[in-house]
Amino acid sequence: MAGVMEGVDARTQMVGENRLELLLFHLGAKQRYGINVFKVQEVIQCPRLTQLPNTAHAVRGIVNMRGNTISIIDLGMAMGEPPVEDPEKGYVIITEFNRKVQGMLVHSVNRIINMNWKDIMPPPSGMGKNIYMTAVTKVDGDLIEIIDVEKVLSEIVGQKTTVSDEIVDQGGDGEKYHVLVVDDSSVARNQVKRTLEQLGVKSTLCNDGAEALAFLKSMAEEHGDITKKLSMIISDVEMPKMDGYTLTAEIRRDPALRNIYIALHTSLSGVFNKSMVQKVGADQFLPKFNPDELAKMVLSALENEKVHAVEPD
Repeated sequence: MAGVMEGVDARTQMVGENRLELLLFHLGAKQRYGINVFKVQEVIQCPRLTQLPNTAHAVRGIVNMRGNTISIIDLGMAMGEPPVEDPEKGYVIITEFNRKVQGMLVHSVNRIINMNWKDIMPPPSGMGKNIYMTAVTKVDGDLIEIIDVEKVLSEIVGQKTTVSDEIVDQGGDGEKYHVLVVDDSSVARNQVKRTLEQLGVKSTLCNDGAEALAFLKSMAEEHGDITKKLSMIISDVEMPKMDGYTLTAEIRRDPALRNIYIALHTSLSGVFNKSMVQKVGADQFLPKFNPDELAKMVLSALENEKVHAVEPD
């Protein structure tokens, strides 16, 4: 228990400070990639894999770890790069995304670095929709690509995006509400948008916390009380420039913004979330992504006295 609490303390100290730790790794070439350490459980030399017939693309096999069966995804192969030729000479990054544990097979692991989210930038414009990076940064003068793991997993595993009819029927007057969706992953943004559309709820999309904060401040300057034009915010946590924790903390510090309802919707999961949400002052936390759970959360929030129908334009 002491070890768990130390981990909670160590991670919550970074909350609201716009910082992250990146695990750097290679997929075979010189290019280095990164993944948030928050999502990494451990890194191991790739064990012998058990291959199964009819598995999804890029799944090289399965392993049994401490009684749990884990799929091993060749990350390079999933992104259209050459596969790891000999898996047992590679490394597996055991990760937890969207409440599921999976292994990411990579060629080699480099090191862990501590960074500020303001030094993490969105991908260059004009690269199209078929890229697998959600952000970029520089380390020792080299470009580091941060993988959009949600996009990778959605293509391999698939994802339910339809809200159940009985929940949609509870939607009522969804068109009276307006939700700001903040997420750097285009896959995740559109998942939330489609869920809201099925409830009849209008949405505005932002790519990161800095963009969202600028949007909110502009709205406050124009309309005063932003709750007249915006009902709630659904924000990711991991985003370039400004993460969701820092965005929440900034909103709560601003008298013109502080009363808006904020739900953090993130692929980060585990025992840390309650402490994090309480520290920054968010109203709700929901792990990604289940359309029914998200729809229920939204409908429940719309019944909250802090959430208001918006004035017509």
